[in-house]
Amino acid sequence: MSSSSSSSSQMGELVADKHVRYILMSEKKKESFESVVMDHLRMNGAYWGLTTLDLLDKLPSVSVDEVVSWLLTCQHESGGFAGNTGHDPHVLYTLSAVQILALFDKLDILDVAKVSSYIAGLQNEDGSFSGDMWGEVDTRFSYIAICSLSILKCLDKINVEKAVDYIVSCKNLDGGFGCTPGAESHAGQIFCCVGALAITGSLHHVDKDLLGWWLCERQVKSGGLNGRPEKLPDVCYSWWVLSSLIMIDRVHWINKAKLVKFILDCQDLENGGISDRPDDAVDIFHTYFGVAGLSLLEYPGVKAIDPAYALPVDVINRILLTK
Repeated sequence: MSSSSSSSSQMGELVADKHVRYILMSEKKKESFESVVMDHLRMNGAYWGLTTLDLLDKLPSVSVDEVVSWLLTCQHESGGFAGNTGHDPHVLYTLSAVQILALFDKLDILDVAKVSSYIAGLQNEDGSFSGDMWGEVDTRFSYIAICSLSILKCLDKINVEKAVDYIVSCKNLDGGFGCTPGAESHAGQIFCCVGALAITGSLHHVDKDLLGWWLCERQVKSGGLNGRPEKLPDVCYSWWVLSSLIMIDRVHWINKAKLVKFILDCQDLENGGISDRPDDAVDIFHTYFGVAGLSLLEYPGVKAIDPAYALPVDVINRILLTK
């Protein structure tokens, strides 16, 4: 314990209270530029902010009823959820809605049959998933469908074997995965594919040494991680890369202390929030992924997060360990 506390004191501390205040304040600034440009994906923003609050043990600072009643205004007749009231439904926002209700232990308010049918209806003949009625296909949507249905305990509504086969068809020679067969390996897609394979008990399809090598090479001199070769480091890859390494048992292949320092260096120490790189502007997205990364790195004072479901471990245990 002494070594971890002394190393964190040398590299600065997590200013958790300021991050909590930053998140709670962003929700109130409805007229700000950030709020306006994020209007269409408010459901994702709510998930990022609320999960961060829970990881920092501050979820009770939020009115559950207020969030849940707004969330329900985003649900469509189809069962799917939109990014905000008056927008179109998409699996991206449907997963965020399910995750938010899971955080609050409110999944029982959902018409699970309706939501799960919406998601299952987006599976294609080849096992892939479309994001919505317009038909874009991406391995992100495979992960989203599998993660949502697993939380709702409805995986039997899809053809899991075909879904897994499609993901495996997106595996590349470098061990990574792309958004469709033959597409370039990318850390975000790798998280989606490895997460989906982990949830379905199919990690034997992954070449763990080959993929682990590709992922650990994402660490640059500053300690941060990038998403592809020759790109700049970005705090969000502290989640995508790190969670993937944990799921394939290769996290010891990176320098964790340098990554902790990189994340802490991206904090706005005065006003709270975390940015993509040191001294850039902060946002909710990077604040969540920075705190989630610190959680995976077992940083003191941050609750444990599940690397596959992207929700606190206690939330996932509560859901999956009850009948």
